[in-house]
Amino acid sequence: METQNKKAAIIGAGITGLTTAYYLNKAGIDVTVFEKTGHIGGVINSIAENGFLYETGPNTGTLSNIETVQLFRELANDFELEIANDSAKKRLIWKKGKWHPLPSNPISAITTPLFTLYDKFRILGEPFRKPGTDPFETVAALVRRRLGKSFLDYAVEPFISGIYAGDPEYLVTKYALPKLYALEQEYGSFIGGSFKKAKLLKAEKQQGVTKQIFSAKGGLINIINALAKNIGRDKIITNADITIEKTPSGYKVDNQDFTHVITTTNAAELPKLLTFVDNADLYHIINLKYARVAEIAIGFKKWDGMNLDAFGGLVPGKERKNILGALFMSTLFSGRAPEGGALITTFVGGTKNESLLEHTEDEILKIVEKDIVELLGLKKFNPDLLKIFIHNRAIAQYGRDSEQRLQAINKIQKTHENLILAGSIRDGIGMADRIKQATTIAQQIIQQS
Repeated sequence: METQNKKAAIIGAGITGLTTAYYLNKAGIDVTVFEKTGHIGGVINSIAENGFLYETGPNTGTLSNIETVQLFRELANDFELEIANDSAKKRLIWKKGKWHPLPSNPISAITTPLFTLYDKFRILGEPFRKPGTDPFETVAALVRRRLGKSFLDYAVEPFISGIYAGDPEYLVTKYALPKLYALEQEYGSFIGGSFKKAKLLKAEKQQGVTKQIFSAKGGLINIINALAKNIGRDKIITNADITIEKTPSGYKVDNQDFTHVITTTNAAELPKLLTFVDNADLYHIINLKYARVAEIAIGFKKWDGMNLDAFGGLVPGKERKNILGALFMSTLFSGRAPEGGALITTFVGGTKNESLLEHTEDEILKIVEKDIVELLGLKKFNPDLLKIFIHNRAIAQYGRDSEQRLQAINKIQKTHENLILAGSIRDGIGMADRIKQATTIAQQIIQQS
């Protein structure tokens, strides 16, 4: 099929949909993006208010693959990438009333008070343990087997809460942390694999894959705006109430004919969009579990709490707090708070504490106030900015059912030619994951004969 004969409808104007549209449009393929809300960017949005600049969805991303690096290079004339300062390398973990730096190497792992002496000795034997044989092994089971329970409780569990707002007893390593799974399967161990991959990592770094934390000057919404500018605003239809029909020559969306349809919505949206797809085939997709999360932006024009010299802090479940963690946004990036002030973003809820979100927003704020005062070293809670955002389907949870979901996606795509199911239902949840997926999909369509 010649490029000029292809016409693609993209459902959803989040970063996945817009990145796909950007590359298809660049290749000369006629593309239209349909967004059901009046806002482009999906959950990404940045708001400037009262001297603060805060995000209402994702706060940061990581330069973890070449696709993300390349996209940002191409968009460099339309937004300014901002890399977090060196404090981002320091991550804090709360234990027994104090913050402790998360170990960043084997030596610090042995000296930290976060782990038991028994588990510290186990580190020495980690390179010699056999790889696991269960492809559905949970993150918790893997960590207990290779590193010990205290590593799970005070490193991996809070990390999983920070990334997935999820439960390591539920998430399956192969799907939720595929790089970690591959490290053990391909190299035999975490420590040994890290050393063996050093040359590969060095080559990636030379390409710009630095693993650095990023945002954009003026907020992440400016990445979205840069994509929209290059696609053309006239090709993005907001407040779109659409139906998708299958036709002998392809698909019909909003009374327009298309050769390709790419959905990037959450799983729950698919049945009403894809009415021509058998419900039995959709079953394992629409049952995808999501974490429900409340995100709270807290701003102080004058900061008198703890020294915020870190990326942020994570609170293990064992510590029995209501807060999953906090990002120190005004430490990471410039212009997030007035001079001498601070902007902190905290998260509550997640799969292990969803009941907290049954309260009203005012009640949630009252519940977490005590934790915020204690964790951030405040004398009293008197913020100049306090905003809460409830995300009912915040983060997809890749559990044991992931294989069935991926098989169902493949079956649907084979049955319905040129229908592509994308978004966080597969291939990862981070911004870099979304950009990589979108780039791959666009390349496949462009190269399709």
